[in-house]
Amino acid sequence: MTKTLVIVNSTGRQGASLARVASAVGFNVRAQVRSLEGLVAQELSMLPNVKLHVGELDDRAFIHDLFAGAHIAFVNTVSWGDQVSIGRSLADAALRAKIQHYIYSSMPDHSIYGRGWPGLPWWAGKFTVENYVRQIGIPSTFVYAGIYNNNFTSLPYPLFCLELQSDGSFVWQAPFHPDIPLPWLDAEHDVGPALLQIFKDGPRKWAGHRIALAFEMLTPREVCKAFARGIGRKVRYICGPTQVTVQIPAGYREQLQGIDLLFGKHKAPYFGPELNAPDEALSIWEGYRGIEEYAREVFPLEEQANGQTWMLEDNDGKWTGC
Repeated sequence: MTKTLVIVNSTGRQGASLARVASAVGFNVRAQVRSLEGLVAQELSMLPNVKLHVGELDDRAFIHDLFAGAHIAFVNTVSWGDQVSIGRSLADAALRAKIQHYIYSSMPDHSIYGRGWPGLPWWAGKFTVENYVRQIGIPSTFVYAGIYNNNFTSLPYPLFCLELQSDGSFVWQAPFHPDIPLPWLDAEHDVGPALLQIFKDGPRKWAGHRIALAFEMLTPREVCKAFARGIGRKVRYICGPTQVTVQIPAGYREQLQGIDLLFGKHKAPYFGPELNAPDEALSIWEGYRGIEEYAREVFPLEEQANGQTWMLEDNDGKWTGC
């Protein structure tokens, strides 16, 4: 029997990655989107076995229909609306639909460990939803995504801006300690295959588990060295407060301020003290794309798509590939 897979937030990097690989292996995919507009929604609409379901997650009739008759689900709640209320409603709908395996993209709440660490508002909401999912008894697994390789950009966005210098080099300023390893994940390349394997293994193996979904543990200095090898330019790290020079979504400023405290002042482990990476993730999926490969093969293309031209300077205005 071909299984029907529900993906919530399917235009996000995690959900889209899963939709692509699930479509390729023949799952019937119900991909929830807020709109049919945008490049990712258009791409997903052209994939075989994928049907887009347009609707808002605070519409209980919509999410009832989304889950009805489905077998498995991947849910990644984000900051639209009340994340906790929406997360609980989604879990309730999945329970009523008798979903056989529910994978939820969670994150830690550092405040629970009694060490004076602040809880990050966007992450703490996810952790609250995780606990609710556990309480109501859906066969469930919880993945904790590492930092996306894809976050890096030379555009002036906070936290992962690689600022282009006059000499052609880049500088990355962030609050992370330069020599404390962080977990890294190429979301578009690796989330889908990893989740697919977890679904194949099933709840008998993974029910109740938290999985640190990260394939490399690299310090900020090591990340910059890998990026430099990939793009052939110097990349220097500066440990400093997060700089915000553009408009950002509501609530994101508080998230960034918490990150400065949690990882700058307190030097807390990214996933908290309980999860370790990357051994478990590597046991699930070995074909990951690391930082250096991402920097060499993908980063210049994403930069060019964003209107940047630095990658053309050494090729008479033409990007010739890797």
